[in-house]
Amino acid sequence: MTLLVELSEADAERQLNRTAEPGAIAALLGRAGVRYERWTAGHALPDAATSADILSAYATDIDRLKRERGYKSADVVRLKRDPADPDWNAKARAARSRFISEHTHAEDEVRFFVEGSGVFYLRLAGSVFLVKCERGDLLSVPAGIRHWFDMGSEPEFCAIRVFGSEAGWVAAFTGDDIAKRFPDFDAVRA
Repeated sequence: MTLLVELSEADAERQLNRTAEPGAIAALLGRAGVRYERWTAGHALPDAATSADILSAYATDIDRLKRERGYKSADVVRLKRDPADPDWNAKARAARSRFISEHTHAEDEVRFFVEGSGVFYLRLAGSVFLVKCERGDLLSVPAGIRHWFDMGSEPEFCAIRVFGSEAGWVAAFTGDDIAKRFPDFDAVRA
């Protein structure tokens, strides 16, 4: 279930809003210019699907978004547990650590979840919005908004990322340890 929880930036235990209703999520985030929409993620992805396969399956949606907003490129982030891979846990920890520190981008960060789930944390006007995104969720975070992303200790998700430049994902880390003060993905999922 997609979920939005708004917590006080000053007190991570003080809940200000909580909703699983898509229209309410879109309205709350829309006040800060964050785009949230429910899309159809109707393509089953085999375990062996490549990034090219996934982009091809959703080409119509991604091309429409590129035309609409002038985005130039897209890629895929997909993490699925592989019991045959002895290095899986190390790979999952490395992937998680890349995104879990607060950062900003010089361009919009757009993700369309086509499998699994993850939590975006958006720091906006004295609040931190936890947005648990699942299959079918599109989230577009405007350039300059402080945020971080947690995929949990056992990540299982696939997201198509869309960019305004060919450079792809480029983060400017703030150095603030705020992420350590808020519930992580595993706590939100529980």
